[in-house]
Amino acid sequence: MSLTIDRLAQASPWRNRALIEKAALALGLLILALALPPWPGAALVLVAAWGAALIGARIGLADWLRLNAAPLGFVLTGSATLLVELGPDGFGLAADHGARAASVVLRASAAAACLLLLAVTTPTPDMIRGLRRLGLPAEIAEVALLTWRFLFLLLDAAAAIRIAQESRLGWSNGRRAIRSLGLLIAMLLPRAMDRARRLEIGLAARGFNGSLPMLSPARPVSAPALTLVLTAEAGLAGVCLWF
Repeated sequence: MSLTIDRLAQASPWRNRALIEKAALALGLLILALALPPWPGAALVLVAAWGAALIGARIGLADWLRLNAAPLGFVLTGSATLLVELGPDGFGLAADHGARAASVVLRASAAAACLLLLAVTTPTPDMIRGLRRLGLPAEIAEVALLTWRFLFLLLDAAAAIRIAQESRLGWSNGRRAIRSLGLLIAMLLPRAMDRARRLEIGLAARGFNGSLPMLSPARPVSAPALTLVLTAEAGLAGVCLWF
């Protein structure tokens, strides 16, 4: 999932837009999803987030559905407990006939779609730099960037081990697959520790003092785009309150 999000963020047509524009859209919709009533507020926010992702940011439908599947699965699993209640006669349908469950699904799925919209249109380094401008300590920002980079190194190492095992028929049947998976995990931990140690030595040799300078291209804020976003969100809130 992290690879998909990073790939979509790097290839997004909104990548070169100012972070404040994307944050105003995604986080503004998130606030509306939490503040407005589930119906029709969260439903309208859900439609707006999906429309912005599929039409505005041109995210592929298959990728977008795949990203939303995991959080939606957790939401549906949790809301299922609100559909039933325990009474004198045992389990039965809740007295509200599932109204609370539907509200939870609408609000949570809308909030998840808003956060995913920001994630698939903004690369992680840009997001970290934006947090730095808001006052995030440099040490935390650097640890976050190094962790983000290290994840891909681990995935590359795991893929190389898996390919070597498949070449030796290590995944040809269930018993061998379980054994190969255990060996993969056992070999991955020492490699991860070794790479982390080498990274630490390399940074120390270059005089790392808690901050790594990086190129940060200036992306001016588009006043018309920001105005359009805020106006659309205000209009959505107005429509919800009118209904």
